[in-house]
Amino acid sequence: MAGNSLVLPIVLWGRKAPTHCISAVLLTDDGATVVTGCHDGQICLWDLSVEMEINPRALLFGHTASITCLSKACASSDKQYIVSASESGEMCLWDVSDGRCIEFTKLACTHTGIQFYQFSVGNQREGRLLCHGHYPEILVVDATSLEVLYSLVSKISPDWISSMSIIRSHRTQEDTVVALSVTGILKVWIVTSEISDTQDTEPIFEEESKPIYCQNCQSISFCAFTQRSLLVVCSKYWRLLICPPVTRFFYGCREYFHKLLIQGDSSGRLNIWNISDIADKQERLAMTTSVSLQEAFDKLNPCPAGIIDQLSVIPSSNEPLKVTASVYIPAHGRLVCGREDGSIVIVPATQTAIVQLLQGEHMLRRGWPPHRTLRGHRNKVTCLLYPHQVSARYDQRYLISGGVDFSVIIWDIFSGEMKHIFCVHGGEITQLLVPPENCSARVQHCICSVASDHSVGLLSLREKKCIMLASRHLFPIQVIKWRPSDDYLVVGCSDGSVYVWQMDTGALDRCVMGITAVEILNACDEAVPAAVDSLSHPAVNLKQAMTRRSLAALKNMAHHKLQTLATNLLASEASDKGNLPKYSHNSLMVQAIKTNLTDPDIHVLFFDVEALIIQLLTEEASRPNTALISPENLQKASGSSDKGGSFLTGKRAAVLFQQVKETIKENIKEHLLDDEEEDEEIMRQRREESDPEYRSSKSKPLTLLEYNLTMDTAKLFMSCLHAWGLNEVLDEVCLDRLGMLKPHCTVSFGLLSRGGHMSLMLPGYNQPACKLSRGKMEVGRKVPVTEGVGKGTYGVSRAVTTQHLLSIISLANTLMSMTNATFIGDHMKKGPTRPPRPSTPDLSKARGSPPASSNIVQGQIKQGWSQLAAMHCVMLPDLLGLDKFRPPLLEMLARRWQDRCLEVMLR
Repeated sequence: MAGNSLVLPIVLWGRKAPTHCISAVLLTDDGATVVTGCHDGQICLWDLSVEMEINPRALLFGHTASITCLSKACASSDKQYIVSASESGEMCLWDVSDGRCIEFTKLACTHTGIQFYQFSVGNQREGRLLCHGHYPEILVVDATSLEVLYSLVSKISPDWISSMSIIRSHRTQEDTVVALSVTGILKVWIVTSEISDTQDTEPIFEEESKPIYCQNCQSISFCAFTQRSLLVVCSKYWRLLICPPVTRFFYGCREYFHKLLIQGDSSGRLNIWNISDIADKQERLAMTTSVSLQEAFDKLNPCPAGIIDQLSVIPSSNEPLKVTASVYIPAHGRLVCGREDGSIVIVPATQTAIVQLLQGEHMLRRGWPPHRTLRGHRNKVTCLLYPHQVSARYDQRYLISGGVDFSVIIWDIFSGEMKHIFCVHGGEITQLLVPPENCSARVQHCICSVASDHSVGLLSLREKKCIMLASRHLFPIQVIKWRPSDDYLVVGCSDGSVYVWQMDTGALDRCVMGITAVEILNACDEAVPAAVDSLSHPAVNLKQAMTRRSLAALKNMAHHKLQTLATNLLASEASDKGNLPKYSHNSLMVQAIKTNLTDPDIHVLFFDVEALIIQLLTEEASRPNTALISPENLQKASGSSDKGGSFLTGKRAAVLFQQVKETIKENIKEHLLDDEEEDEEIMRQRREESDPEYRSSKSKPLTLLEYNLTMDTAKLFMSCLHAWGLNEVLDEVCLDRLGMLKPHCTVSFGLLSRGGHMSLMLPGYNQPACKLSRGKMEVGRKVPVTEGVGKGTYGVSRAVTTQHLLSIISLANTLMSMTNATFIGDHMKKGPTRPPRPSTPDLSKARGSPPASSNIVQGQIKQGWSQLAAMHCVMLPDLLGLDKFRPPLLEMLARRWQDRCLEVMLR
């Protein structure tokens, strides 16, 4: 995606909640949010109501290792900032209200504990973070910039600090830092405001050091009232557990003075005890609240949807087939999903997202959207790679898959045919990579496969054979690096060893450990290539966009040879127009993420609003020459060709028309739902039982219905952004005239912030207690499900609301300037109507196409977009009480943005 453009994520979680093995717990000062960090690096925000009801709100992504500690980072009641640290030395400053990452840094040391410390200098107050961990001092860090200011150092017996406490003095200007080292030595530092204000880099040494012979200390704390008693808590039994539960005690003033004991365990469960001052001594302390992420998911109705749940139904189970590997192909708008049963499904990305999120006629169709199923793996698909997306030197037909069955398969993505199977590994395939561009000519046509038997292979897609297999590694492989100039493949293992292989000969050059191994890895200048980069992709110029749009009815319906002919014809026509403007970003990217290796894929849809506006303006500028090519259009073209040279001669158009007509007729009849798949599966299983070498290589041609990808993306995005329920008249206009669809479940948006950090709203984030402290919504009231669908996203935070309002107003203004910019089309009528499933709601009132284009219809469509923009400019900010978002400001920003997009398009 563009570096400075606005990108909005929408996430499809699926029914299984992400793994959340809790490693750290924090309660914010206002007592309204519980923050938990997990061993996989994510942070979860849980809303805590006055009645002690817990609901997970968002999951924050930004750390690459286990969360070691959490701490508040601001003393202001208006801002709820927290800081997190991980085992890899990463520190992040977060805004709890919206999950935005404000600042981040990475140090060469690991923090295991952080405490916030505030001091006054005149009339100003500044915050500091006192950090300790796997290093022999205490680091004092600025709470705003995360910059290390100075350190508290030990002269006597320096060692790692296991716990620390700050004693604030009310009588003097001196504060005391008391810490206990891992060897049981108690140390004391005196910190004054003058020291903190100077920000001197010179270390501060301890005032006192005394052994107290107390090891494995977990925490120390002083009595806040007398400041004479020190409580030391040591671990003795829980150290036997691999992932011990995290238990913390919090007290403070909310609407009442609360004392809460909060515990988080390895299953992602939060347990809360509300401790009473007048409890009977004989009475057993009862748990107040207990909830896990999975329980929160199970309570939702409808269940959180996965990306292809409608195509993964198992008759004997309530759970759909899990998606275990995914790759998105933006040039074709296709999403490829590998599943736990070994099958691979190819679907149009926008259409499958519309099925999961929006109401419409598609809910009446079993097996919608059109898809193709590839069968060849005997068990779970573990990884997918589309090499042409990484490097143009690979054939664009090839899709590579790896599975638990030790095999790597080459597929023809257009025909669905299996081209070759590699069976060279002795374990499941864990990773598929692309070698760098400057490797030898033979290696450039290979892909690199990594397996769980600690082997690495170079598989030639051109020669259909393995040219190198490196299998002498004793420990799991962690990293693959390249030295193309020396013809070396460098393998780093989990025990720290590094193996250097010659790629052409397959010989082991050396095996080293220690400092030499680190130096060899650091000397590899080439970065490790990723199978799919989530936010970078090949450039898509206008000619390619026109090809996708103009041959929409032809591209995937006709035979591959026919497709190539038509593409070349259109390209030759476009080349006569001179230089065409180019734009290098796609409006939609789909990225699969996992919180844990054992979890199914979670799919995040990234909408680049600027790219979408530019693509809409580009298609509008080229509309007369990019009408959808249908058999009727081709027939007209054949009859009206003149000497000036229509791009198809009469004879060629007639042949093309006949072939397209026959192909479309055949595919409309049999490709939509794959109703024969169950019978086909039985026959395939019987064939495999009698012939072990059999593979389903004789698949039917891959002929998916093609759409206008740009308009489909805009339809999905606008339908999710619109605040449904605020204006019933406008909602009817959006449905009947503009062709938008109403969500049938809460849409989980996200927020991208600095450094690629991301927060994703969990499903049902706005259903229990809505704790808005600003605006006209009541604090602590229940939000009904119907209100959560549509306008529930607005008002979550200022950052999210700003992005959503600016996006929908800018897109509405863009669509208003286009010709016949309605999302209503005939594509849903191309397939046969199927009986609905028993659980499918009755949507018999299907919305038809608008009447023929006319000035009246054009005016109604433009008026509809104008009303939509005006409603979000005026009504929504006023309802939310957002005084900052006044209509003139929003309109001005949207206009400036649209003008900028127009300049980029014409540049």
